[in-house]
Amino acid sequence: MKLFIAGIASALLAGLVVGYAAMSLGFFPANADTPPSRLETWIAHHALRATIDRLAHKTANPLALNDENLLGGIKIYAMRCAVCHGAADGKSAADARGLYQKPPELAKHGVEDDPEWMTHWKIRHGIRLTGMPSFGKVLTEKDIWQVTLFLKRMDALTPKAEKAWKAVPSQA
Repeated sequence: MKLFIAGIASALLAGLVVGYAAMSLGFFPANADTPPSRLETWIAHHALRATIDRLAHKTANPLALNDENLLGGIKIYAMRCAVCHGAADGKSAADARGLYQKPPELAKHGVEDDPEWMTHWKIRHGIRLTGMPSFGKVLTEKDIWQVTLFLKRMDALTPKAEKAWKAVPSQA
């Protein structure tokens, strides 16, 4: 049994040494224009989900679903988010196309299916090693919840909110 455990420990140590050597010799790309490996993608997504599950307060949005809050969310989105995540036409700015990880174009691939607490957490805290900044020190809690409310319902907006959303200028 001792040999078995020693074998496992040796294999783990060898893996760490090889991984460190590969990283130190520049075999793990750090440039933003190279697609990530499957392993890197899996680790990043798994770590993000685990972090959010552990740290996010799973609370309901305290704001009412009304035009005032939806319009507030759209206004903030237009000022802070559209440059990377695009406007109603689904086109982000040219600068955002150079980001890695690619920001989702939310008019095409929205977060309506995500729980609001998860979207709130991402806006408030940002996502490390991506272009997604933390807005927790820039926006108020009400602002963050308004953007969250808009994103959750961007596929089923009120007529007034839909008109305002369609008027957000494209950054493309």
